[in-house]
Amino acid sequence: MSAVPFGEHTGETSSCAHHSKIEREVIKLEKRLCRQVGKAIVDFAMIAPGDRVMVCLSGGKDSYGLLDILLKLQQRAPVPFELVAVNLDQKQPGFPADVLPAYLQARGVPYHIETQDTYSIVKAKIPEGKTTCSLCSRLRRGILYRVARELRCNKIALGHHRDDMLQTLLLNMFFGARIKGMPPKLVTDNGEFIVIRPLAYVAERDLAAWAAHRQFPIIPCNLCGSQTNLQRKQIGDLLRDWEKRYPGRVENMFNAMTHVVPSHLMDDRLYDFKHLQATGVPDEDGDKAFDDANWPASGPTFASLPSFPNIAVVADS
Repeated sequence: MSAVPFGEHTGETSSCAHHSKIEREVIKLEKRLCRQVGKAIVDFAMIAPGDRVMVCLSGGKDSYGLLDILLKLQQRAPVPFELVAVNLDQKQPGFPADVLPAYLQARGVPYHIETQDTYSIVKAKIPEGKTTCSLCSRLRRGILYRVARELRCNKIALGHHRDDMLQTLLLNMFFGARIKGMPPKLVTDNGEFIVIRPLAYVAERDLAAWAAHRQFPIIPCNLCGSQTNLQRKQIGDLLRDWEKRYPGRVENMFNAMTHVVPSHLMDDRLYDFKHLQATGVPDEDGDKAFDDANWPASGPTFASLPSFPNIAVVADS
């Protein structure tokens, strides 16, 4: 990405006007990010007075953006809450261990660096060329839960954004044969903590632009980021292609996750189809609900889906 994320100087516009435009775009971006994160926090009651939130910082653009926006909101929030940044140093070869401590000290953020050699474990357990994400995630999860306990945190904030959540939905549909996504808020497996995803409404492109503007010291991941043919990457490419060709469709797909109609799906655990009886009372959600559908004549088709060789069921995120 260009160092200037909002366009390049053409030479036809004065330098002053050019910089003013960039400044306006940056201000709009910051307001949008704060508004979307604040809305997610309110909509899903993510943070309460007195919470101590562990912000998981990987060194990628998303977690940097998460911490940055939470720090801004912390200053303006009507309720007091604490933030502690935590990084898990997995001992990847060449990992620049000094980068995050230097950044966090400069920001004045309380932090903890947890050093655990999960890299060697993953490399020893997973054959070359196979996806490491599942094992890596399980190892990280257990360690982070322990660290949260030791730091007396009751909430764990992760940097998954809107695109991550939609990708997870499609991965489960295509490969897992289920409609299941990545929730904005959940209770951990052991029942001890609440996991929150304050970036739930934020588009990845906005986080990339914000990272470029803020010049975060990005640290690449050599475990998952370097693997080719990952199913998640393929789904991400598919969504980006759809958004480019059909603007607004990705947003509609994401919004669909907030407008679920169990009576018009097929899960009898969510809707009692077996005991459904005619009542003689008109129902707005009945069969005439299909009459109001105003779908466009053109759009993404199954023919535009990429091929996915060696399909495997995607693990829970």
